[in-house]
Amino acid sequence: MSQGELIVMLKNNPSFPIESFLSARALLSPQLAGDRVYFVSDLSGCMSIYSMKRSGSLPVPLLPSGLALQNPHLMEGYNYYVLPELQKVLVMIDENGNENYQPCFISAKGGIPEPVFGDRYKNEKIACLHCDAENNVAYFNRDDRKTPNMECLKVDLKTIEITSLGKSIYGNYFFGANADNTKIILADGYTAADIVLYSWQLGWSERKLLHGIPLQERKGKKVEHSGIGTCGFVENDDGLLFRSNFFKDEGSLTYMPISTPKEVIEVNIKGIRHTGVGELVDITQVKNNRFLVEYNIDGCSWVYEGDLHLKSGSPTFRVTRTLVGLSPLSDGVVLGTHFELEEKDNPSTADYVLAFTKANSPSQLYLLPHADKGLIKISEERVLGIDQRLLSEGQDASYTSFDGTRISARLYMPSEKLGFKDPRPLIHYVHGGPQSQERPDFTWFSMPLIQFLTLNGFAVFVPNVRGSRGYGLKYMKAVEHDWGGKDMQDQVEGLKMLEKNPRIDSSRRAVIGRSYGGYMTLMLASNHPDLWKASCEMFGPYNLLTFIDRLPETWKTYFRLVLGDPKKDEDFLKERSPITYLNSFRAPMLIVQGKNDPRVVLQESKDLVNDLRANNVDVEFLVFEDEGHDVLKFNNKTLCYNKIVDFFKKHLGTT
Repeated sequence: MSQGELIVMLKNNPSFPIESFLSARALLSPQLAGDRVYFVSDLSGCMSIYSMKRSGSLPVPLLPSGLALQNPHLMEGYNYYVLPELQKVLVMIDENGNENYQPCFISAKGGIPEPVFGDRYKNEKIACLHCDAENNVAYFNRDDRKTPNMECLKVDLKTIEITSLGKSIYGNYFFGANADNTKIILADGYTAADIVLYSWQLGWSERKLLHGIPLQERKGKKVEHSGIGTCGFVENDDGLLFRSNFFKDEGSLTYMPISTPKEVIEVNIKGIRHTGVGELVDITQVKNNRFLVEYNIDGCSWVYEGDLHLKSGSPTFRVTRTLVGLSPLSDGVVLGTHFELEEKDNPSTADYVLAFTKANSPSQLYLLPHADKGLIKISEERVLGIDQRLLSEGQDASYTSFDGTRISARLYMPSEKLGFKDPRPLIHYVHGGPQSQERPDFTWFSMPLIQFLTLNGFAVFVPNVRGSRGYGLKYMKAVEHDWGGKDMQDQVEGLKMLEKNPRIDSSRRAVIGRSYGGYMTLMLASNHPDLWKASCEMFGPYNLLTFIDRLPETWKTYFRLVLGDPKKDEDFLKERSPITYLNSFRAPMLIVQGKNDPRVVLQESKDLVNDLRANNVDVEFLVFEDEGHDVLKFNNKTLCYNKIVDFFKKHLGTT
């Protein structure tokens, strides 16, 4: 579209419907199997599984219309896994967002889901953490929703033979397996990066401690957090390769000899192409000593393929090629990478499929064949009726907080081509987690909302305050036992910085957040009421004591460690609860909640609504009957996005 055509379009169509954004369907979690590509998408208005030919074809739905899967961003483990030998797909199905996943089989060509375990684990959460499609073995994390224990299950998907690998209130999560699934690495996780490894072998009656000091044996002794990630077996199963924080705050590759697990060795990485602030995310074993290594640099993804070399001097990982990070797959987020070997035991024959997105560009599917054929784009998702030049790329708005800590942030301004006059009203967006990160990801709920807000004349400020993932271990751990403390101070310092920006009207500000971001929205609205003209809170904790009490039993252990124990830390949890500052709320508030949310239950929002209305605060309450801890379905998203923008227009204006 030419500049003249763009001007005519703006004059004739000054408004932009949210349906234009939602016309760009999310393409997530791709997998290769034979001549087909499988993926998760909301093509039908809710998340489901599709397949198409590698060469490109009309996507084929594999599940009945209306059956909704969970958002892969929120999944523990996989939504699905293709099993070529069995000609089936293993798919995890819950009930409208309640997260009680039940493993089911469908035909590889699609069909009606059949529960793998019948009613054996009905009303429990059975999450698939790993699947070995070559040997038809899957590993599940079992949460019975009644006790604090979690159990790791190893399942032969041919015979449905179930082997329990043990229980633990700290997870007993699957972390790795050797090629024939006779040796397994399990892990207990106490708080983020505080990992203790265990090993299990065929014939053993129980797991054995491999590395680390279990929590019950620490007796007050300070333990450095290992940050151990996914483990790959190497050197004929005599060693493990994984990411850790043993050597660097931002993470590094680590080799561990299994016979002497205390003698961990840092692995030098040669051939990386990126620069900037970030961290090593994790590794994926392709075959033998070939791995994929993923980095998060300034919120953007870099993925390298490379080989581990142990026998020539110091251990080294040599990059063989860059899959993600260079143009055209730059300045964005990878949403799943999968591979298939043309020759079973030759990692050099790996074909890759991946999904990739940017802040102002929908996700797309790409093939990267091993035969040096170059990158092949096999999708063409786009926002309909809105020229990409009208979308906001965002700009760096990082700042220094009250104690000298650097806070990474971005500011999304309306495109100058839209004709809005400065200064602009400001929307302050708080991400969830808290140990999460706002990234340039068009498929995540926040990014279409941010773009929709800028099209309607709002500036949007998105800080990744301390506690956020992506900036090293120390930074991420800083929020533990300090919700509503320094993290809230960081938020306020960002606003002070923006008060000096002539393009921002700081007299017209609103705050919005989801989950922990909803909690922070409530803390900011109550502790700093003079800053806001309006606020929007989405499924966030209101009373930390009732929030913890209402969690599933298995989740309470973690939150007692990372947030506070309701008995030992009652006074602290009261001090950091928004309910304590109820009488300080003044600005009108929109509250959004999913009825089936197991993380922040409906009653938590009902309590908030009732208390605010009793205090004569202007409240609008939006409950989605068929959603959980997200808003996923097309009609619901349309209503939600429009409601939020209209609410802010009403209370802030856009002229």
